[in-house]
Amino acid sequence: MFTTLLSDRKHIENKYHIASEPFDPFRRMAYHGVGYDEETGLDDEGIIKGLEAMEKDLSSLPHPVAKAKAVEYVLENNRLYINEHDYFIGMYSLNRLADRVTFSKWEKEALKMRKPELLELYNDFNASGAVSIWPDYDHVVPDWDSLMTLGFPGILERAREYRLKKGALTEEQKAFFDGIEIEYSAIIEFLRRAYRHALTKKHKKAEEVAAALLSLSNGAPKNIYEAMMLIHIYFLVSESIDHFQVRSLGNGLDYTLYPFYSRDLEAGTFTHGEIRELLGYFLLQWSAIGNYWGQPFYLGGTNRDGSTKYNELSADILDVYDALGLYNPKIQIKVNKNTPKEILSKVLEMVRHGVSSFVFCCEPGMIKAVMSYGASYEEALTYDIRGCYETGVRANEVCSASGYINAAKAVEYALSDGYDVLCGKQIGLRTGNIENFVTFEDFYRAVILQWEYLIEKSIEITNDFERFFGFVNPSSMYSATVITSLENSRDGYQGGVKFNNSAMLNCGFASLVDSVMAVREFVYGKKELTLPQLKAVLDNNWEGHELLRLRIKKSSHKYGNGNEMTDLYTEMLGRYFANKVNNRPNARGGVFKAIMHSARQYVVQGNNTPATPDGRKSGEELSKNASPSAGMDKNGVTALLSSVTKINPTLYPESFCLDVFLHPSAVQGEDGIAAMRGIIYTYMQKDGMSLQFNVFSSETLRDAQKNPEKYKNLQVRVCGWNVLWNNLSREEQEMYIRRAENAT
Repeated sequence: MFTTLLSDRKHIENKYHIASEPFDPFRRMAYHGVGYDEETGLDDEGIIKGLEAMEKDLSSLPHPVAKAKAVEYVLENNRLYINEHDYFIGMYSLNRLADRVTFSKWEKEALKMRKPELLELYNDFNASGAVSIWPDYDHVVPDWDSLMTLGFPGILERAREYRLKKGALTEEQKAFFDGIEIEYSAIIEFLRRAYRHALTKKHKKAEEVAAALLSLSNGAPKNIYEAMMLIHIYFLVSESIDHFQVRSLGNGLDYTLYPFYSRDLEAGTFTHGEIRELLGYFLLQWSAIGNYWGQPFYLGGTNRDGSTKYNELSADILDVYDALGLYNPKIQIKVNKNTPKEILSKVLEMVRHGVSSFVFCCEPGMIKAVMSYGASYEEALTYDIRGCYETGVRANEVCSASGYINAAKAVEYALSDGYDVLCGKQIGLRTGNIENFVTFEDFYRAVILQWEYLIEKSIEITNDFERFFGFVNPSSMYSATVITSLENSRDGYQGGVKFNNSAMLNCGFASLVDSVMAVREFVYGKKELTLPQLKAVLDNNWEGHELLRLRIKKSSHKYGNGNEMTDLYTEMLGRYFANKVNNRPNARGGVFKAIMHSARQYVVQGNNTPATPDGRKSGEELSKNASPSAGMDKNGVTALLSSVTKINPTLYPESFCLDVFLHPSAVQGEDGIAAMRGIIYTYMQKDGMSLQFNVFSSETLRDAQKNPEKYKNLQVRVCGWNVLWNNLSREEQEMYIRRAENAT
């Protein structure tokens, strides 16, 4: 299987960076690979020099026009890759070089126009780890249906038609349409330039590449190969030049490609084997790019008549992915009652044998979540999954993930009267000296006030900087794909689409619950120490109080164990955050949405959070997603599901994700697959939204720690993505081992 692909794979793996050299996936766009023809363009320095020569002229133009011209220049001068080992083209300069004279410059200008007091707090929040907050351009999904139906030329022609229909235009509207005109014309010319270069090559793949490029330069894709080429090119230009990260490949990759797949097989354009091989070349592109967060796409869904969207192509994609042993891209599996048993079993079998790059996205809960901010049932039924597992209305919603609010900091600030030890300054509210907290209710009220302050100020800060989204980073490439944006003659990221939303992330939630319950039990219940004494213990990072720390960590009052009182606080605290955030107006004509998701902030914010009452030491990671703190869920997966879903996951309409750790012995044989399927169905029945598994034993992980050379391909699910075990830090590995020790 894949004889040619396997021999070509090593060449593709060096396409974007030299695989044998050190590589930082957080800076993936800063690298260069091999196979590019120098005579086809400039190197980075040459492109930057050319952009700088344009800067004076660009400065007098409206931002959409200036950015489009900068993008055009980069496309005109980017070195090309038409390689005998690859069916997909490449671009040499991927590091958002146009930003030098557009985004970076305008971002500094926007800083000067922001409210000084909020800008200071913005810096304090980020420095302290209380809130990680920034403008987000990384959760974009274009209207792939329009792109597949119209192609790049058709998208441009449609924009021209809407421009004519509009009649007299304001200067802002002219700039909107001019930006689209310039940028899409540049993309089409780039395709033609790549086509001409492909004609100079003599190898067989060049003929097929040239034919696809010529076709795409003239219209919509005509077969599955051209459709995949369009996705690949849109992704490269959008992420690496236009500064908008594309967070889904297709509106369901199987749904988007299936019409081409079925026509090609029927017409004999490609054989089944040829399509599977092309899928392999396609999937390897994102594996080679090496985004730390993983490149997502989703499969499946439900049609309006209630039937499933899974098809033969869905199974082919999974087979090819498994055969290649990939962990990037990452795949989201839509799950419903109608999901074919063979598809779900196939994926669960892959998870069981070590492919952890799947998240199961439960449609019933997600549909309710999308409807909760004003979408119709029809709009919610066809929702897109963006990024890790975020939801959104297809072709009519943008949502920025702006503020990652560290719930554990609310506890720290309640104990310190809002003073941040790390920064050495007052950052939180003044809620009073803890010596005056006579009752648990006094302490609890202080925690709530501190949390409320972080939430409210994060919303204020977000509204302050999101006023400038269109100013800093016009979205001509994305906006042109969305009919609503064209009808409104307005940037899709600045009010042009129907749902222009923002999101606030609830981070470290289990750390908050466990800390609150520890104070309730040990300070005000058992009275083993006073609150000032507990603060002194925490200030000394539990030194000399290991026995107390052990008793607290072994307490039954831990999130995720089915404890009645803990579950009550879990439910109410989860509801509190959601009620504070959901459907609050934002600065772009949309609303705020709550997320129960941490991304990598459970590590980053944990580094900046002192010891907490739940037994956690200073600098250790916080809890992640909707999951318990590492090693604290001790009563099995049934208790875990019961506790977690007490929150009502649909109160977190942007996303709500649970991590489940299972011991390999629990998932053996047919009964093991049935057990995993049962966990998903139970979670789905309780309106759970996203769920992901890690299946391994603590013994295996300990051995992998000692003998990394034996486990080069061992994967772990981190948050909304997965990485190789050997790429984790020692501290991160220890967290997984603690969770594995309590795996069901």
